[in-house]
Amino acid sequence: MSTEDQALFEAKIADCVRLGEKRPSFLGFLELSERAEAEQILHRMHAGNYMFFGGWDDAERVMLGVFPDYLDPDPVLFPLAALTLQYRKQDVLTHRDFLGSFMAQGVVRASLGDILIEEGRAVLFVKSELAPHFQSQVEKIGRVGVQITEGFSEPLPVAHSFQPLRGVVASERLDCFVAFLTSSGREKAAQMIHGGYVSVNHRETISVSARVNPGDILSIRRYGRFIVDGIGPQTKKGRLSIQCRKYI
Repeated sequence: MSTEDQALFEAKIADCVRLGEKRPSFLGFLELSERAEAEQILHRMHAGNYMFFGGWDDAERVMLGVFPDYLDPDPVLFPLAALTLQYRKQDVLTHRDFLGSFMAQGVVRASLGDILIEEGRAVLFVKSELAPHFQSQVEKIGRVGVQITEGFSEPLPVAHSFQPLRGVVASERLDCFVAFLTSSGREKAAQMIHGGYVSVNHRETISVSARVNPGDILSIRRYGRFIVDGIGPQTKKGRLSIQCRKYI
């Protein structure tokens, strides 16, 4: 974020917390990086009675909900709705197709949560106030006709596919992992890190010696996003075996 955008975002979080002292207050949908930033801001503000929710347990785009002390955070209170869009299985639609159609109708990205897609079906999470618009106005995605109903049935479409990656690194240092994941040397990895190309858990990290832990998510511009599933054991040569997955 630019300094101006950062200040505006912090002001929105502060307003949400202030309003949440008297009644439930919500902000979003937030991107992964915005959620990470919001958590840092909330920690600095010593805010405690809040939660993030995006309509399903593993949502990437989420709302922030701040609640008064007398009220426990509850997903049911979030002003969002799930919509199911059905279409012919032989018609192939992508995430970009859905976003393009919605934006063309003037829907802003912050009003849209995750879009989960499979053959013949997509599940969309939106702000509650927009649900009637989608149900009455959206009849096609591109040239493909769709039928929209409220809610969704389990199981949800799979959000991501992964490519497993296994290898060895010299240590848990970030530059070692970036070098492995990009098939490059540590010098180039260091250049990418110093240049702001690398994020750990959705926050830009410019320290080459930052420690990588199991469960961390590494994003490397132009190379993709990776989950670190396991680190170790050591090999006979004293290097660390690692197990990762790349988002496809």
